[in-house]
Amino acid sequence: MAIVLIRQDGKLDLWKNAFLGQYPDLPVFHYEEPHSTEEVTMAIVWKHPEGSLTHYPNLQCIASFGAGVDFIFEDNTRPKNVTITRVIDPALAADMSEYVLGVILMYLKNLDTYRQDQANKSWRPKAYTRIADHTIGIMGAGTLGITLANSLLPLGFKVVGWSREAKEVENFKIYHGQGGKTNFLRQSTILVCLLPLTDATKEILDKETLSQLPKGAYLINVARGGHLAENQLIPLIDSGHLSGACLDVFQQEPLEEGHPFWDHPKIKITPHVASVSDPASVVHQLVENYYRLEKKVPLVNTVDPSRGY
Repeated sequence: MAIVLIRQDGKLDLWKNAFLGQYPDLPVFHYEEPHSTEEVTMAIVWKHPEGSLTHYPNLQCIASFGAGVDFIFEDNTRPKNVTITRVIDPALAADMSEYVLGVILMYLKNLDTYRQDQANKSWRPKAYTRIADHTIGIMGAGTLGITLANSLLPLGFKVVGWSREAKEVENFKIYHGQGGKTNFLRQSTILVCLLPLTDATKEILDKETLSQLPKGAYLINVARGGHLAENQLIPLIDSGHLSGACLDVFQQEPLEEGHPFWDHPKIKITPHVASVSDPASVVHQLVENYYRLEKKVPLVNTVDPSRGY
């Protein structure tokens, strides 16, 4: 049995060293170095080359390096009978919450606008809003969404959630399904997308959805670029229905140089950095499933292929 690491972002050695730093005897290889493909039973991947998983005839687990697994399902060549897992990491969820909280407070107090004014040497005081003025709508009531809600509520924010299926949690209401979506959207003065990307949620942030938000609402997308119908966002902002957006994820990454989002004064862009898997934090979780494979016991954090998350 062995593990292969497959990713294309220049971090293969960093991750391999992180595994060996905690588990020096672990049979772990990255896919660009010589290794026995027949010994590999677990592939840990992040946006892997399509077809790269077909080289491993004895594969038993495809593990995502992070919380997202949409890119695995997009690989039509992957072996379909192999268990898929993802990372559920408190540190990852906390990082996401801190990013979103920072964006919200920046928006409430116009700090992003003042930064532009400083660059232009322009002194323009503006009216601000308060925490009590806003209801944060969180699309996606999984680990990330609930962690974010629990970070916002003690500060005095009103919070509502929305998920595909009914779910009850303490302290805030979660609407569900198509029936609850409109009530959820109508309350959300700041909408945060934390949904998994599936066939059902692709381009869910379109004109039809965003038009149901209150006039002047603000959008934060920290989930996947595929959730946003990109060509429908700017007209909603220019018409005044949305006051702006902060986007950390895009349909094509890096965002192409000529994309209109770059130059729009009411769209804030960050390069997919809201939360990034920390090797020191998630290696143990990934290796635990490797040892579970070895012992032939059920894996943790498995993904339901019928749902795509």
